[in-house]
Amino acid sequence: VSQQLKEEIRRGFAGLEDPLAGLLDMLENSSDWKGKGHSLGYYITTELQLWTEEHPAVQQSGIKLKKLQARVLRILAQCPANLLDPLISIYQLHTADRNYLLEHVSHLYHKGDYKEAAILSIKLKLQPDQDVEKMCTPLLLQDKTNVVEDYVGEYPELQSKLLQILDTWCEPGFNIRDITRQYQGLSRYKPDKFNRKMLSKLVFRLLDRFNVDPALCPNVINQRHLRTLNYLFYKRFVEKTMTQENWTDHVQSTVGENRWLQGHLIQLLISYCDLNTAARWAQRCNLPKEMLPYGVADELQKLQIQERVEDAAKADNYEESKKKDYYQLPIPRTNIHFLQTWEETLQCWEKVLQPGQVVGIDMEWRPSFGMVGKPRVSLLQIALKDEVFLLDLPRLLEQAEMEGEKEKLPHFIQMLYSDAAITKLGYGISGDLSSLAATWSALKGTEKQAQGVVDLLTVDKQVDVLSLEQSYKDRGFRQPEKGLSRLVQHVLGKPLDKTEQLSNWEKRPLREEQILYAASDAYCLLEIYEKLCKDPASFGLSSDLTKSLVGKPSIKPRAKKQLNKQEVPSPSGQQCKGSKKETSCPPAPISPKEFSVVCDNMLQGLGRYLRCLGVDVRMLENEDDHRKAAEIARQEGRVILTSGLPYQTLQSQVAEGRCFSVNCSEKAKEQALQVLKHFNVQVSLADIFSRCQ
Repeated sequence: VSQQLKEEIRRGFAGLEDPLAGLLDMLENSSDWKGKGHSLGYYITTELQLWTEEHPAVQQSGIKLKKLQARVLRILAQCPANLLDPLISIYQLHTADRNYLLEHVSHLYHKGDYKEAAILSIKLKLQPDQDVEKMCTPLLLQDKTNVVEDYVGEYPELQSKLLQILDTWCEPGFNIRDITRQYQGLSRYKPDKFNRKMLSKLVFRLLDRFNVDPALCPNVINQRHLRTLNYLFYKRFVEKTMTQENWTDHVQSTVGENRWLQGHLIQLLISYCDLNTAARWAQRCNLPKEMLPYGVADELQKLQIQERVEDAAKADNYEESKKKDYYQLPIPRTNIHFLQTWEETLQCWEKVLQPGQVVGIDMEWRPSFGMVGKPRVSLLQIALKDEVFLLDLPRLLEQAEMEGEKEKLPHFIQMLYSDAAITKLGYGISGDLSSLAATWSALKGTEKQAQGVVDLLTVDKQVDVLSLEQSYKDRGFRQPEKGLSRLVQHVLGKPLDKTEQLSNWEKRPLREEQILYAASDAYCLLEIYEKLCKDPASFGLSSDLTKSLVGKPSIKPRAKKQLNKQEVPSPSGQQCKGSKKETSCPPAPISPKEFSVVCDNMLQGLGRYLRCLGVDVRMLENEDDHRKAAEIARQEGRVILTSGLPYQTLQSQVAEGRCFSVNCSEKAKEQALQVLKHFNVQVSLADIFSRCQ
């Protein structure tokens, strides 16, 4: 606003006998201020707010003020959000009779102006005197969850009460239509958005945002654990990608002492396995006979705990088969060191922090199975040519805190990543560093300082992968390998055995299978790098391998952005200078075949459209939980495309910028254009329908 206009407005105030009444006369007799944006009415109002602060004598009191407050309350019902605070301040509404204000908000509510009633309640801090269920229910039906969150935002008691109400609605047997039936004439009513799945996700988001004890919401927690159980059965018995020991760890951790979950576990075991297996678990859970389904109780009486000889023989055959089919560590088991004390760790750093050293780095954490928040790293693997070090981070962190030296280990990790003379190999390093920063706040700046980093994820799309379908059939694999395992398969001849990937990495002691898996994940990076350096051309890479490795940033979730790779040693020992990009610069252009996404189940139309343009697309099925998108994204290095509420949960599960929220109200074509523009994907005629042949 020009200075001249401001001065004119102020002269107008000075010339009025009662500027406060004058403003209301203007607002009541015009309508320009009712729209969004900064109208003339808005500028006059905000200028009066400043002017009254400078001229307190114009403030009214007593009967005069009450009359002005009655007039302004009628205006507030039609007000855009940016006018509320100035008007409340000018007319001192916080000093008005509370019952009068509550009565006015109640009038708005019964007119059906639920959002306006809630926002005015928030501004006037009326929530403690209102019924939280009554105020929030119509807002939830209108998909105004942001207003609901603001409504309870400053009141812990109301937060707990709202969460208990939402949890009650998620109780098995509760009919949500009993709630919606009361609001059938509601404008902008979105019944499709009001269901158990939406409520469950909202509860988890509120629990995380307000740091409320999850025990307050037993129904939602139980339902989430039940979905986790179903997912574990799918991984073990349909995909067959989890070992028995790994699966057992997670099932025990998920079910715990909860009888309701234990009952569902027995039913799932009957469906997927047999009565004998169900009886064994019933015995392990110490379930009373009256809880057991027909047949399981009889089987329990016959059950003999000892393992059968044929089972042991099967296990031996399975181990031999694994050695034949999967990548095997070329170093002896004695060269894998599990480090739990600072003294042991010092020996590791003496060997690692040597100029010219090449190290493979990987990390493991307990899978979240859709729970909120970033994972905390449980194991840090560092591989050298002749040995592998496995650092027990929870134990080392605990020891450091007890000794008052919790910055020691983060200091050494920062030294490693910032030393350009040491080549650090990884696969999706940016995602790993993001999780490491969530584990130790002292490591938050590590990514910006990192030098000498080679992310093999950037090679993954450049390697000229030949068709491997026949070899998979010959080996009897259910499905092609993905991510790092696929790269290992192509470069080293055999894939990684990923059956321990979803292990409980927090549980101690680690099983032998977990130790070998963790060591292999880090060590294979050294072998891949060495082989690619020796003969890059045979893998379709440039003879200047360094340029291939650090050229353009990967568009995958675990490679959030380039890690200041100014100095990455090339195979010849020369340094390759990389230009440091500003965060505001758009990403480098890429082709559709370099772009991999996973589409949430409400965006299947977008997924099909992108696939027609040559993009590598995976789509969730209608019955899939949204959290499956995060797991696929991390395992296969894909960008998540989602919309609405799921975005809040999914973005915390992957690296920053690798979960994209699409406008659900637009058609698939507009959505696709939005995605392609954001990630700078350049489509050519040759790309169109290239994946449909």
